[in-house]
Amino acid sequence: MKYISKTLYIALLLLTFGFAQAQDFTKVDNTVKAYPKFSDPDKLAAQVSADFKQDDLKARAIFTWIALNIKYDLAAYGINRQPVGFSYSTQEEKIAKQKIMRDDLALKTIKSKKGVCEGYSTLFAVVAEKAGLEAVIIPGTSKSHPAHIGKGPGASDHAWNAVKINGEWQLLDTTWASGVVTGEKPAFAFKFNDGYFFAEPDVFFLNHYPDDKQWLLTKKTGDDFANLPLYYGNYLMGGYQFLAPNTGSFTDRKYNVIPFKIKNLKQGDVVHYAFSKDRKIIQAKPLINNGITEFDVPLDNGSNGTLTIYINQKSVAAYRINR
Repeated sequence: MKYISKTLYIALLLLTFGFAQAQDFTKVDNTVKAYPKFSDPDKLAAQVSADFKQDDLKARAIFTWIALNIKYDLAAYGINRQPVGFSYSTQEEKIAKQKIMRDDLALKTIKSKKGVCEGYSTLFAVVAEKAGLEAVIIPGTSKSHPAHIGKGPGASDHAWNAVKINGEWQLLDTTWASGVVTGEKPAFAFKFNDGYFFAEPDVFFLNHYPDDKQWLLTKKTGDDFANLPLYYGNYLMGGYQFLAPNTGSFTDRKYNVIPFKIKNLKQGDVVHYAFSKDRKIIQAKPLINNGITEFDVPLDNGSNGTLTIYINQKSVAAYRINR
């Protein structure tokens, strides 16, 4: 028999989500910032286990160290790698060989200090298990570009983790927590983002759909995922809630206007919108009704493409217009 591992092609999400965290992990993060640049998963796990006894603190320490020290490997992004295969005679042999492959990838990632999502998520799982935690690697589909609006889950292009804390699974993504890609000539820049640590499942779902539905940890569906707009990091960092529209794609010519309703806009916030084809940024003229900001975006024959909503000159959401 032969086992073929699934190759993951990662699209690094260039968003900076700011999910609210109920617990303050500042002390953990400050401790981890003083850690050396380990080159061995065993040594990192031993240091974490010595400094922290609670499972959630251990998970946070591992998450933070990886996000602060592993650089996203742009050179490896999108490379069409050949699947790795191996033969086995028993289930035990299969599991043992998978573990060897996983340990090898974790070691390669921590030694080189770079990787793509497969390396990030594998390193987290390996170190977490060595520190006494139960963790899994979750392959799935990401929503990271306006072209993804209207498309359901497809071939895996990303990988993240879940870790069991006090009997409950918590979701996290060390890849997207590590930084952003900037510049005309794309370059990775470290920018720690703890929004991807223990995010609520309904929030994590906005950009992550697992191959195995059990890891949704919510009742959302593939159709729900396809119909979502693209939410940029500033959407959640600002605490906004878009009550309308409830779809990310507009393909029917019956739509001459898109009504927007936004909750949690602050006094002084300014809303603009722009269509990708004309690149003209237009200031919206909102009305406030019972704390909800309402405005309309008119559509015409030249409105096709991507509609982006900006708040205070920062992109917060994108929609696909194809009428």
